[in-house]
Amino acid sequence: MAEPVLELEQVTKSYGERVVTEVLHGIDLAIAPGELAALVGPSGSGKSTLLNIMGLLDRPSSGRVQLHGVDTTTLDDDGLTAFRGRALGFVFQFHHLLPAFTALENVMLPAWSDRGRPTAAMREKAAELLRRVGLTKHADQKATDLSGGEQQRVAIARALIMDPSLILADEPTGNLDTHTADQIFGLLTECNRERGAAMLVVTHDPRLAARCDRTIELVDGRVCRDCRDVRQS
Repeated sequence: MAEPVLELEQVTKSYGERVVTEVLHGIDLAIAPGELAALVGPSGSGKSTLLNIMGLLDRPSSGRVQLHGVDTTTLDDDGLTAFRGRALGFVFQFHHLLPAFTALENVMLPAWSDRGRPTAAMREKAAELLRRVGLTKHADQKATDLSGGEQQRVAIARALIMDPSLILADEPTGNLDTHTADQIFGLLTECNRERGAAMLVVTHDPRLAARCDRTIELVDGRVCRDCRDVRQS
């Protein structure tokens, strides 16, 4: 078995001091290279909290979060930021594009931030990613001039610019109509298959979850179901 891209060991998360609310209870979870997994569960089950911890956007109250074998709980904030930017890609329900930037510039942003300045190679790679998501003609348009589906495709291209080994998608189709949602999910699946990046998708849509290799169900901060599609074995 290949080493997991991401591994959580007995992860808990609590909020509050005088009145403590425990959101996650001893989560053990591993994501393998190239895996396409769906994270499902009712509202309030802890999915967003878990995703933030997996994405190194928040720290667990206890337990370990290992990314490529590195115990990220030992890293300081600067170390987490650098590691997150180079190893992870993010696609959110609300794409968080910079409205004053063009589609091309938005795709370049993670690499631009990492290297401190834009380069010709960076621009060329961003243009190629926009071509792959069918947006070559819109490369020089401002984000605000794009449709919701087009903006989400820009967000997917942006998530791929650093060649991440793990992509985390938080309700990436939740703000789209059914047809556009199917297109976007198909694009995410294509990225997963062709690039070999592991992908975890948080979704409320059972149709989309059924198209994943694995379904992880979270209820009341605990993994209550974790099953793989036998057709993918």
